Amino acid sequence: MSLRVLLLAVLLPCVPAGATTLLRAELPELAQSSDAIVHGTVRRVESRWSGDGRRIITDVEIQVTESLKGQPGATVLVTQPGGRVGDIGQRVSGLATFTPGEEVVVFLARQGAEAFRVSGMAQGKYKVQPPEEGRKAQAVPESLGDTLLLDPATQAPVEAPARSLPLAELKAAIRAALVPPASQEKTP
Repeated sequence: MSLRVLLLAVLLPCVPAGATTLLRAELPELAQSSDAIVHGTVRRVESRWSGDGRRIITDVEIQVTESLKGQPGATVLVTQPGGRVGDIGQRVSGLATFTPGEEVVVFLARQGAEAFRVSGMAQGKYKVQPPEEGRKAQAVPESLGDTLLLDPATQAPVEAPARSLPLAELKAAIRAALVPPASQEKTP
């Protein structure tokens, strides 16, 4: 028994601590597993108490500019835990954050009849930066903050795979990931 306690005391400090632990989701996996993928503009971000009054929930309304997967409608409602109501706030590490007026590409999973959640938590959101001199519009992945990201196969900690890329390249990669494998193998 004392050997186990000593072993735990030695090994426990070696385990990385993170507020949230996620399995890394590559873009093709996110695209295929999402119910909808939209490019749009955040119209409203509003936090409220849950029905039982124990949690804060934030509703994000996104005006859809383009649907890259699914038929979500002209607007989508994204609901996620956390937010601020009055002087009280609840934060969930690893979730995407939204700001009214922000242009985004989001990977969405259906959550009930009318709402969605962001697939892969923060991994499923890209902020669109408008074009600047000599540079096309860029898709910037959401920061994962203090989230610990694990490789799905090895369970070893890894760096976030996402990088900024031109918006057109992100959309092309999404479309390519959604093409059925049999269609990709055909040659003219």
